[in-house]
Amino acid sequence: MALKMKITYATMSADNEELQSAFDEAFDKVRSSMLGVEVPMFINGEKVFAREKTITYSPIDTRIHLCTAQKGTKEDAQAAVAAAKAAFKGWAATPWQERVAIMRRIAEKISENSLELSAIMVMEVGKSRLEALGEVEETADLLRYYANAMEKNDGYIRELGRLSDNETNLSVLKPFGVWVVISPFNFPMALSGAPICAALITGNTVVFKGASSTLYTGWKTAELFAEAGLPKGVFNYVSGPGRTVGQELQDNPDIAGWTFTGSYEVGMQVARNALNGRYPKPAIIEMGGKNPTIVSRHADLDKAATGVARSAFGLDGQKCSACSRVYVEEKVYDQFLALLLEKTAALKVGDPTARDTFMGTVIDKGAYEDYQRYMAIARRDGTVLFGGNTITEGDMSRGYYVQPAIIADLPDDHELVKNELFLPILYVAKVKDLEEGMAKANDTIYGLTAGFFSEDKAEVEWFFANIEAGTTYANRRSGATTGAWPGVQAFGGWKGSGMSGKGVGGLYTLPLYMHEQSQTVIG
Repeated sequence: MALKMKITYATMSADNEELQSAFDEAFDKVRSSMLGVEVPMFINGEKVFAREKTITYSPIDTRIHLCTAQKGTKEDAQAAVAAAKAAFKGWAATPWQERVAIMRRIAEKISENSLELSAIMVMEVGKSRLEALGEVEETADLLRYYANAMEKNDGYIRELGRLSDNETNLSVLKPFGVWVVISPFNFPMALSGAPICAALITGNTVVFKGASSTLYTGWKTAELFAEAGLPKGVFNYVSGPGRTVGQELQDNPDIAGWTFTGSYEVGMQVARNALNGRYPKPAIIEMGGKNPTIVSRHADLDKAATGVARSAFGLDGQKCSACSRVYVEEKVYDQFLALLLEKTAALKVGDPTARDTFMGTVIDKGAYEDYQRYMAIARRDGTVLFGGNTITEGDMSRGYYVQPAIIADLPDDHELVKNELFLPILYVAKVKDLEEGMAKANDTIYGLTAGFFSEDKAEVEWFFANIEAGTTYANRRSGATTGAWPGVQAFGGWKGSGMSGKGVGGLYTLPLYMHEQSQTVIG
């Protein structure tokens, strides 16, 4: 169905019976006819099946067989890179207007199938209806945004000045070659589809590998490009172990550039590999965050508590942009904390296919066990103010359900304060003033997102002037540190979060996928 209301990450609710009924029908269709299927790889224009398979199950109920995927090999990755290399010259020579038209058609197809794609994502990732539908809508909007950017900039061909009347000088942005996209589980469509589109629309060819936890959504994303009528080899999709397939997609000398979203450790490895060849190669890397929010004594505390709770616990905290640290001026600390506990207690944790669920599941058994380990450390070294337990009642005993957790009373250098946990665990601390809060907020190797709450305009300006983060918000009730949208807020980072402030859906994204050539013609 065509959506009659726009769903974004800032949508507080979707109280629309027609939409929700259509969503119910989409879940029925997925459950009845779209589960347990085998999904292929896609190399050089052909579906490819491996000898070994990977069977995936839902974190909502681990008895549900989602799909059977291919356990590709190093040789499959090599074949994909070779196909992309062979296709590059022809694709780079394709008029940019044709590339734009293809991406717009894919965007329309995403919108036309948004509910089914969202239903699959809910069952595979465990995110809520609004989170899943927001992601699918964002993916379509990102493709449209990049298409518009190519059009607005005339394919990034600009005439420059002249030193004489008989010369012409152009600045032309040109594609690099074979571009690898490696994406994470938490946004398996948006953080795959967006960089694939960005690479393709600028004239690069692509080899895509999604996360091993989201092989079904990974293929559904790949399928959109595989069925778009692209020439053979322009787009390729592989799946398989990181130690073989993933490693080949870092080491292969025919790769010209990378977009990687994932852990700090692997991201730094990709960055080092980009510098280890005969010459440096481009790498767009996003490596997570330990995102702070500062709450001023001049804040609207209800707004602040709502924004922090939504940002910390949406998608079970499994967002690189999730709020994981809050620094509150001591004058309003107790009042803010009481409101935060109240807001958190009101969040519904349960089956994410249900209409009113806010928190679904964590992604897999590993995350489920990490949550239990971190909470044991929190109880040993600090104070657990809320939650901190797994949920095993009734049907939830069959999935990876946990409570939102709020913790306090830890030293600033504690691992739970310093490290990205990627779970619904929020650290809250009292500070004597905003300067102390800012010092603690900036004391991190990351610099992805940050939030601030104050009704004092001078304080808001001070926050933006001093915070060391790439994506920043003030007074955002719908999400203190989360919710960037293409064409509205760019999503970029600073310091160890990567991306150097030029991330997804921003003004400067597409030029990252191209290099500049100056062209001078005399006569």
